[in-house]
Amino acid sequence: MPSQTTGVIADRYATALFDLAQGQNALDQVAGDLKSLKAMIRDSADLCRLLDSPALKRAEQGKAVAALADAAQFHGLTKNFLGLVASHRRLPALPGVIEAFLGALAKKRGEVTAKVSSAVALSQGQHDALVSALKATYGGTVAVDVAVDPSLLGGMVVKVGSRMVDSSLKTKLQHLKLAMKGVG
Repeated sequence: MPSQTTGVIADRYATALFDLAQGQNALDQVAGDLKSLKAMIRDSADLCRLLDSPALKRAEQGKAVAALADAAQFHGLTKNFLGLVASHRRLPALPGVIEAFLGALAKKRGEVTAKVSSAVALSQGQHDALVSALKATYGGTVAVDVAVDPSLLGGMVVKVGSRMVDSSLKTKLQHLKLAMKGVG
């Protein structure tokens, strides 16, 4: 869990990047880069270690992040921003920066973001049905961020803002276990 200080730092960096991207009419390109980077962080334990490692020197982290940005063909603003973050030893805050940036962009566009965890990957039909149901409930544009969490066993957890709907098999089994304890 990120500390409160890390959250403040992430918000400041995200705000600065958002303002720069907006000024350069590059919000969509930077958002796309950050979404790609978010997926890379989620899928790569090595990248997570790079971001969190205090043992690596600033220059080493900077070179690694620059190589990653070049390989992914990120926008120049994104590349420069990642270099700045690395040079200031703020790479551990990067996931928070990404979330704050994407949240600010969604707010600017009037979008609602739904974080969905499902036990298995959703088919295109299931994804479309979920988006339709969320649009009917919340109106407007709904961005869906789907992650697979096999520990749920079945079902899904949907979180929109402070509201959460948990229809996972894991939670249902936990409730059943508590109910069974109360019977005996």
